[in-house]
Amino acid sequence: MIVNLKRLIVMGLTGLLLVWPLTVRADEDDDGDHDRARDLYEHGEIKGLARILDVVRAKAPGDVVAVDLVRLGDKWVYRLQVVGADGRRKVVEVDAGAGVIIGGGEGVQ
Repeated sequence: MIVNLKRLIVMGLTGLLLVWPLTVRADEDDDGDHDRARDLYEHGEIKGLARILDVVRAKAPGDVVAVDLVRLGDKWVYRLQVVGADGRRKVVEVDAGAGVIIGGGEGVQ
C-alpha cells in the first residue's frame, strides 16, 4: 500500500514537471538562463549538469525535482531539490565550478 502511494506521488510529480513548461507564457523568454549556463560551461567556469547530478545522487538519493543555477558571492552554485524515498524534500547546494556539495545532502531539508 505504501509502495503504491510512493509510486503515485512520484508519478504525480513527474506529470507536474512535464506539464509545467506548457504553462509558461509564450512571450516570456527564459532562454537567457540556458544561454548563460551553456556559456559558463563552455568557458570552463562550471561543471556540466550530468556530473553534478552524479555527485548529488551519491550523497542525497532520490528524485531531482528542480535545479537552479545561482550566483552566490564570487561563485556559481547549483541548487537542487531532491525528493527522497521517504517523501521528504532536501535542498542540496553544489559549487558549480568545483563540483562539490557545499550545503545540504543527507538528512538535510
